Parts: sequence; C-alpha cells; structure tokens
Amino acid sequence: MARAYSQDLRDRVIDAALSGPSLRGAAARFEVGVSTVIRWVGRVVDSGERSARKQGRPRGLKLDPHRDFLLPLIEGEPDMTIERMHEQLLEDRACAPARARSGRFSIDVA
Repeated sequence: MARAYSQDLRDRVIDAALSGPSLRGAAARFEVGVSTVIRWVGRVVDSGERSARKQGRPRGLKLDPHRDFLLPLIEGEPDMTIERMHEQLLEDRACAPARARSGRFSIDVA
C-alpha cells in the first residue's frame, strides 16, 4: 500500500486548488493525481476536514460471524478453556481458527 502524503503537502495542494483557476493545475504543480486533489478539495468543501484518514480496512475478528454460537457457550461455561472452545467450533461449525484467535475472542467478550 502506498504511503500517505504529508499533511504539509495536503495543505499546500488544497490551498492552491481553492485559490487557483483549476484543480488540474494544482495537481500538475505539486505532481499529485488529479483524482487525489478532487477528493481532498471535496472533503474540505463538504466537511472542512483536511487530515488524512487511516489507511486500510477496519479490522474485525475472524470469529465475529460465530458470535451468536460462542456467546451462549461462554455464558454456560464461563471457565471454558480456549482448547474446549476450539473443539466446539470445529465440531459444530467446521471452523478451525488459530487458538490465538479463539483466545482473543474470549477476552473481547468478557
């Protein structure tokens, strides 16, 4: 994944685009993509936001789709081991997550 542009460059590009004759001219002047300038300026006009957003997808737990299955198991047996939870997932759901994933899920719901 590409690295985010610096905030200083973002600010200079946005200021030039808003005060200049065209967005394409600002893109050429600072050697950034036209679509990038359009997005940045659009966000400033819509919401006033100039900062970069976090890159990448939001991370979810791989066991989230099995939450409705796991929560009653944990509530019924609060001291259930990770090994036992893993066995139940494999037996009832044909799901074999890494044991570290199972432990992370049990910590997140506690």
